[in-house]
Formats: sequence, structure tokens, C-alpha cells
Amino acid sequence: MHLEGRKIAFLATDGVEQIELTEPWKAVKEHGATPELVSLETGSIQGVNHLDKGITFPVDRTVQDVTAEEYDGLVLPGGVANPDRLRMDKDAVGFVRSFFTAGKPVAAICHAPWLLVEADVVRGRTITSWPSLQTDVRNAGGTWVDEEVHTDRGLVTSRKPEDLPAFCDKLVEEFAEGAHPQQANATNTEATPLR
Repeated sequence: MHLEGRKIAFLATDGVEQIELTEPWKAVKEHGATPELVSLETGSIQGVNHLDKGITFPVDRTVQDVTAEEYDGLVLPGGVANPDRLRMDKDAVGFVRSFFTAGKPVAAICHAPWLLVEADVVRGRTITSWPSLQTDVRNAGGTWVDEEVHTDRGLVTSRKPEDLPAFCDKLVEEFAEGAHPQQANATNTEATPLR
């Protein structure tokens, strides 16, 4: 599968599980895509190895300055602090939601599906994640499964770092396929009350 000419956004911030950033990054680069690290602020973000401080990664663009139209796919690495911070940022949540509106492929691993819950895009979908998120997924209208990797209309999800080989293979496959028009129909289009 070739991803030449494709640009893939990686949305992450401090506390990202670094192997869940570096392995998918390597996979898309090896297949010819251009990855870009999108974050909340300029500079660099702090990676972690579970709870231990890891290396830092330079930020390419801020989430306030990008749109889904600029990218062919989105990767959401995990870690606990990373998606928890991102889901509190309206621009980050809107950026994630816009990939679903456009039917573009998205890959999320470990705790990253918290962002999917916040963006209200798991309703009617089947996904996997770190097991502690299963109640959040169900409460958001999704079906949670305990699988190494699961794909639902262009959305690739996995549970943990040990699932990375299957996760990377599947996300490359989905990014090669491109947009899934039916994905846009799966998002919640009903009006919701203001919060």
C-alpha cells in the first residue's frame, strides 16, 4: 500500500504515550505519507513511557491553525494525560469531529477514544480502547469490544501498546483507501441542547 502524496495529522500534547506516537508515525512515513504533529501550542510536547517522562517531540502546527481539509487522515495516540487534556480544548475536539464529518479515516489507540467520546462520534459505532474507557464508550452510544484492533467505517481503534503492529497495519490500509463517504452519515446530526 502506498501513501505517497498523503498528509496525516497526529494530534497530541504533553503526556502522550510516546511509542503510540512514534510507531504509527514510522508506519505512515515508511509508506510514503507526510506526518505532521498538531498540538495545542507551539514548541514541543513531552512524551511518556507509561508514567515515566520520555522524550520530547517538536510540534509542526497548532490545532487552532489547521483544518481537516489539509489532511488525508488523523492519528490519535494515547497515554492518560494526553487525551484528557485534548478533550478539554474546543479546537482539538472540533478538529477531530471534522474528520468524521468529511468521512476521512481516523485511528485512535489506548485512551485516545476519550476524544472520540467528547467529539460525539462513537454513537452507533463499534470500537475498542483501553478497557477503563468501555463505560464512557457505551454511555456515548457506542459498542465496546475487547479486540487487538477494530475497524468501523474508516475508524481504526486498538487497546494498548502491545496492539501497535496490528494497529499500524490497519491504519495504513485505511489511509490508503481514503475517505469513507458513509462515515459522515454516522455522526450525530440531530440538534443537541446547548450546554
